[in-house]
Amino acid sequence: MSYEWTITSIDIWSSNIKTVIWRFDTENANDFHVLWIWISSSNAIRKWNILDMEEFKNNLDKSLEEAERMAWEQISWVYVSFNSSSFEVIKSKWVIAISWSEITHDDLDRALEMAKNWVELPNREILKVIPEYFIVDLEDWVKNPIWMAARKLEVVANIFSINVNMLNNIKKAIADVWIEIFDIYPNIIASPEWVLTKRQKELWVVCIDIWASTTWVTIFEEWVLKYASVIPFGSTNVTNDIALWVRTSIDTAERMKVDYLELNLEKKQWITDEEVDLYRFNQNEEWKVWKIYLSQIATARYEEILYFVKDELKKAWRDWLLPEWAILVWGWVKARWLVELTKDILRLPTFIGIPVEKSSLSDSSISDPMFASVIWTLILANKYSAIPSGISINFSWIFSSIMKVFKKIIP
Repeated sequence: MSYEWTITSIDIWSSNIKTVIWRFDTENANDFHVLWIWISSSNAIRKWNILDMEEFKNNLDKSLEEAERMAWEQISWVYVSFNSSSFEVIKSKWVIAISWSEITHDDLDRALEMAKNWVELPNREILKVIPEYFIVDLEDWVKNPIWMAARKLEVVANIFSINVNMLNNIKKAIADVWIEIFDIYPNIIASPEWVLTKRQKELWVVCIDIWASTTWVTIFEEWVLKYASVIPFGSTNVTNDIALWVRTSIDTAERMKVDYLELNLEKKQWITDEEVDLYRFNQNEEWKVWKIYLSQIATARYEEILYFVKDELKKAWRDWLLPEWAILVWGWVKARWLVELTKDILRLPTFIGIPVEKSSLSDSSISDPMFASVIWTLILANKYSAIPSGISINFSWIFSSIMKVFKKIIP
């Protein structure tokens, strides 16, 4: 196995920052080796607003520095993936005349560029343009029109945009720690692209991506993205509900959610109720709470999220009409009995999407659903991006190394 490219990805979200360093095989793009995974806390972001720029930069610098130290690799450029409630997905349609008798790559790029340029998005920046299908003369639903004979080409594309101020702040924070951004991928397309199989994307399938403060819904058919939306509720709302009704701190509520959360316990007659002692989480807490009561609090919020997902399926005219499964992604979908709750509300077969079966060198495994987005970001980077050659002189690497040395020497 010959390794050529070393790729680094940073996955930014509201509670932590994940830095992953990989090496890919030059002969097989799907064969890779994980050098290191480092997860650091991020307390400077709330609901995707940077509250403290200096703290955010320190969190980024610490995550990158630890990953470099453990992987013995110098990081000078990265791929960035992140989630935000300010993401918007709109459809755009445009038609162009074909220059020659056959459709070329230049014609395809020109059609996508025109579909992007003629969309009015004030105070927003377009991150990605993903074609849904093409119309070649009068032939609809063409997936790849390259080298087809035609006089005109029409494209229907999904435009992914984000608030420009938020994106500029993230770019500035990464640039201030002397790291160059090579490309940015929104997690709304990163997670389902790797978790879903080719057969699932051929049929109607919905991917439900539950994050800390948002939930993403993406629907695929015939290998293309048909519908995408963002729901402004997530796992943080579950934590807040537990803290409110149990009358405890947010940190204690988060630990209770991780260690003891089970959904719909009151409907499971064979389970015996038990008390959860809050003293084991916080020595200042001296009372107990029933496990079924904790389950009722969390179940109500998860049901609300799933009913919002059901409303999104209705908007896409696919309520109860998905022939394939509903796939749950991200770390917060591991709550016990969530799969059964999703089946009851959506009335669809459901399972938890596992990105890949490989082990890392850290205490985490990338087969965890929470690593779905960062895995596909790296796969996309290795497959589609023009990765810098290892034999070229990287002046950014040299300059960033000098600056890091001075930063450690000068108080």
